[in-house]
Amino acid sequence: MAWNPEIYAQFKDERSAPFFDLLNLVDDVKDNMSVIDLGCGTGELTSKLLDHLRDSKVLGIDSSAEMLKKAKHFETNRLSFIQRNIEEQLNLNDTFDLIISNAAIQWCSNHKELFPRIISKINKGGQLAVQIPSNHEFIVHQLLRKVAETEPYKTAYHSWTREYTVLKIEDYAKILYENKGNDIVVFEKVFPHVMEDAEAIYNWASGTAMIPYIENLSDENLKEKFKEDYKQELKNIFPESPVFYPFKRTFMTAKF
Repeated sequence: MAWNPEIYAQFKDERSAPFFDLLNLVDDVKDNMSVIDLGCGTGELTSKLLDHLRDSKVLGIDSSAEMLKKAKHFETNRLSFIQRNIEEQLNLNDTFDLIISNAAIQWCSNHKELFPRIISKINKGGQLAVQIPSNHEFIVHQLLRKVAETEPYKTAYHSWTREYTVLKIEDYAKILYENKGNDIVVFEKVFPHVMEDAEAIYNWASGTAMIPYIENLSDENLKEKFKEDYKQELKNIFPESPVFYPFKRTFMTAKF
């Protein structure tokens, strides 16, 4: 997908907060750990790992060339970045003491098969720490699906629909247990964002959730029409200012 780092960064504080909650779940930090961040984005948050992990080397991977251009600024002798998607990484033989991922794995398919593959890349005594948005049933996402199911978009999508792969927290706990995880912690947390108005919610969604809906339309005029129709739907639902936007996220960690 074509990511826009500038749009994504408009809500930098809101998008960063879950990462620091995730970082607090990383424990038993040792010297010289091998670490990978799956879906590192612009690398700014990945760079924060260097302060938390003593003398460890960190690799950040991301599929977006646009995001990784920003990440170059954070490279050091302990932190490097490679353009690679998560599935490609899992096909390699590399293993790590810590695998961390913040707001990225929700873009991957079939989590029941994916997570065991990720866990297989963790060294003995290592840890997995993952945060994924689990807000796909909130009205902001429902409206994207609603617009996509109307014409002319329904025909233009040629049967394409957005796949939401995020599981229930008890499903993730079971996966971690069945793959011999210890010290398992899985929970949901609501982040209470306060947005200025419906326009702000549109800007938020345009940086993430709306991207696949736009990318799967080939006609530029249709893309612009989709954006306007979606924005109007948001304005119909959120006429007030400010708007309370409860954003739900799933956290999980285990040792192996």
